[in-house]
Amino acid sequence: MRKALLIGIDDYSFSPLVGCIRDVEKLSMLLSRDFDETPNFTCKKLISSEVEIDILTLKEAIVELFENKTEVALFYFSGHGSEKDKYENACLVTQDAAAANSGVDLDFLLKTASESAATEVVIILDCCFSGSLGNPSFLEKMSHLREGISILTSSHENQVSMAGVNGSVFTDMVCNALEGGSADTIGLVTVAGIYSYADKLLGPWDQRPIFKCNLSKMMSLRRCKPIIPLHTLRQLPIYFNNQDDIYKLDPSYEPDADPRGHDNEKIFEDLQRFNRGSLLHPVDSEHMYYAAINSKSCILTPLGKYYWQLTKEGKI
Repeated sequence: MRKALLIGIDDYSFSPLVGCIRDVEKLSMLLSRDFDETPNFTCKKLISSEVEIDILTLKEAIVELFENKTEVALFYFSGHGSEKDKYENACLVTQDAAAANSGVDLDFLLKTASESAATEVVIILDCCFSGSLGNPSFLEKMSHLREGISILTSSHENQVSMAGVNGSVFTDMVCNALEGGSADTIGLVTVAGIYSYADKLLGPWDQRPIFKCNLSKMMSLRRCKPIIPLHTLRQLPIYFNNQDDIYKLDPSYEPDADPRGHDNEKIFEDLQRFNRGSLLHPVDSEHMYYAAINSKSCILTPLGKYYWQLTKEGKI
């Protein structure tokens, strides 16, 4: 079982925001189903247009998310975040806050998550100064993050987070990554992949996302459509006897050339898919077409060798 708690607060008595609720709605749509409509996360939304999100409400929702044993528990917050100083904890600002420096402390969130019975915990914070979560000041009572926790924040502890006309810049990147922007060859999107995607898009003068984790394995948050169909990918060890094998081509592989070879033409379709997916490249030719016409060959790329090993070992 995979469950997600998604919080979006636009309606503050001070400094109202625009787009946090929209961010939650879009994220919920993406997390609830994989690309093929297979159920993924069971999402619970708390948005300020439907319920007053005060300190007690948010704390109770956090406790409920993490209290039961589950495969993955994901927490997402979009709203105001307060700046940490030596006197106050950084916090997620709620609607009953008297000013923009009070709400649910980040160390409460981290402590509750660390004590969770969930196998994997994912925390995504899109608010100003969210990078405070996981810093030594919050971890002094724990030697390190417990295994299975991933934390992704929109900015460093001393940075504000950017918003666009339609919502958060960071959450837009997260959603684009979940739609396939950070998916690997077989369509899996991980927290690390989302971080890498956002990190490359944000420049050195922009807010900088933070990613912290203690994981023994990287689990996926969503399945997107694979770049190469899995049944095709599993043909790699059949076409290549080993990772350094050289596959010989000739004109019979190319449909426009004579002599025709229908079996070879079908194999060539797969090889071209591998080429488009950066799993192999032609030798001494710019394109696969010329490699076939001129009886050249093709070999696996380092990425192709990686997927060859996965398929050979039955892991795909």
